[in-house]
Amino acid sequence: MTHLFFRFIFCLTVGFSASLTQAEKSQPNIILILADDMGVGEMSHAGGLVPTPALDQMAKEGMSFTDAHTSSSVCTPTRYGILTGRYNWRSRLKRGVLTNVDSAALMDPERLSVSQFLKEAGYDTAMFGKWHLGVDWVPAPEPEEKKGAKNFGSWKVDYTKPFRNGPIDMGFDEAHFILSSLDMPPYLYLRGDRAVEVPTVDRGFPHNEYNDYQRVGAASATFEPSECLADWAEASRNYIRERAEGESGDPFFLYLPLNSPHTPCVPGKAFKGKYPQYSWYADFVAETDWVVGEVLAQLAESGVDENTLVIFTADNGFAPYVEIPKMFADGYQPSGDFRGAKATLFEGGHRVPFLVRWPAQVEAGTESEVTICTTDFFATFADVIGNLDAIPDEAAEDSFSFYPAMKGEADEVRPFTVHHSIGGEFAIREGPWKLLLTNKIKGGWGGMPGQEPIETPVENVQLYHLGDDPGETKNLETTHPEKIEELVNLLAKAMADGRTTPGEVQENEGWPMVQKEMIQLFPQLGEPE
Repeated sequence: MTHLFFRFIFCLTVGFSASLTQAEKSQPNIILILADDMGVGEMSHAGGLVPTPALDQMAKEGMSFTDAHTSSSVCTPTRYGILTGRYNWRSRLKRGVLTNVDSAALMDPERLSVSQFLKEAGYDTAMFGKWHLGVDWVPAPEPEEKKGAKNFGSWKVDYTKPFRNGPIDMGFDEAHFILSSLDMPPYLYLRGDRAVEVPTVDRGFPHNEYNDYQRVGAASATFEPSECLADWAEASRNYIRERAEGESGDPFFLYLPLNSPHTPCVPGKAFKGKYPQYSWYADFVAETDWVVGEVLAQLAESGVDENTLVIFTADNGFAPYVEIPKMFADGYQPSGDFRGAKATLFEGGHRVPFLVRWPAQVEAGTESEVTICTTDFFATFADVIGNLDAIPDEAAEDSFSFYPAMKGEADEVRPFTVHHSIGGEFAIREGPWKLLLTNKIKGGWGGMPGQEPIETPVENVQLYHLGDDPGETKNLETTHPEKIEELVNLLAKAMADGRTTPGEVQENEGWPMVQKEMIQLFPQLGEPE
């Protein structure tokens, strides 16, 4: 069944409910807040040095998932998985992130997204924040004076024309956003399907007070990166207020992917210098928490707090290139007790904070050890609104509902989970067993201060038992070859089937990229002839 035909049938099925008030419906409002580069040890209730009262409130009033993971250990691919319910390596992006402004959009409007699914189920939808999935601009000749300069394609598009395949074409009724990170041009706001301003200058912003690295490119002369978080908070409060006061009574879905605490560290005026003993990074973490608090406050003021599902998580772990020497000297452990950080296959790369608050349904002050992944939002939201069976076969191929876990059930919902690094390397986790298909013991941008060394030499791959060794220090590759073979076969089947959920076999967009040395060791991982 094609996506367009599915849309027609689905709208007929759910359309009758559009006239009901929100109180008469059982569907909750849904808010997904996504931090950018935040490790499991950064919240104050998890041992972080920076007070995070709003996130602490969410933990106290909701549920903490202690075994939550992103589909990738970097930005763009994780965001793809969030919106599609599909592993990122099934898309055309086999490694890295989108960097150039003129890169083609990664999202396909013919592939059903969770925002489209919820919109078709009667939800109002909005997105405020950082997109980083690309859009399809109208090309423009690069000005002569810009040729030869490294500006990431930011002067090769027409900013006066609408673009395609951004948030609006992916099912969001409204969107106010930046294209990528604040260290990637263009530096300007986008609204709906066009730029708010046309760039007139080249600009860039330093990482923080310790590191002047910056990517220079097209920018609006009036754009202030330090105002982004406050703008997303204001937009979110206005949206919640308007939806709550609106006459339709339709529930809403708000996707709030923040640009923090990702570099450049650009805290707003109210936060810069709040923690001078540490760094601008600490200030930025505090402002990130403040945005969450603004959302929770508006839900309470608007009287829709009880039946609003709020989820807070991150797109990957802590960024190890952030220079915070004073914080590390004071014992800061952004990855908690886990090895590694952003970009790696180790737990610190993809194990992330994950808080769920829903007073009407989720018991306060609880924890869940169920393994979940950010590809699971699609199926979970569908389950929450009673439409899990409405997901077509060619959508959400790697999405499992953790709604039962939110209600306190302890049964695992995922048969296994596949992890992916910035370089396109794979790992697979089944129960306590985790296989890294690489012999690299650093990966990404290197290790983290104070972490224990790996005790056993690494020859070809790395096998860890997280139940006995959560810090991934004891490589078991030579003692459990049968487990390695079992996990490799699971991964090969996941690649070949185009899905990990039950259903008809689906196609990947090109065969997943597997390193040659891994294919030599495990031929089943190679592309079938």
